[in-house]
Amino acid sequence: QVSLVESGGGLVQAGDSLRLSCAASGRTFSDYAMGWFRQAPGKEREFVAGITRSGTSTHYADSVEGRFTISRDNAKNTAALQMNSLIPEDTAVYYCAGSLRVGAFFTTVTSYEEWGQGTQVTVSS
Repeated sequence: QVSLVESGGGLVQAGDSLRLSCAASGRTFSDYAMGWFRQAPGKEREFVAGITRSGTSTHYADSVEGRFTISRDNAKNTAALQMNSLIPEDTAVYYCAGSLRVGAFFTTVTSYEEWGQGTQVTVSS
């Protein structure tokens, strides 16, 4: 089992950037495909970005493609989400998640076994 802790959220203005971090401890971090999800008030949790165990391949939701970048450092047991050109619609609680499933990366909530507690991102207009 791995423990995940997010950090880096905050209140920013539209057009600004934020970098979220996810620190992992416990089981070998490179065993997990990693993903970032977000959940806005009154909405379901949605996929944002995913990265393979090696970090060589990534996948993004259409809504963030070209603005967000997911990365990982297996030596430091961390994952990150660089968010640029933020818009008010990006306001949500952001979660990092880990999956032991066989495969490259996954876009559904049920594909991930481990979750962090979330970090709030608020983008004002």
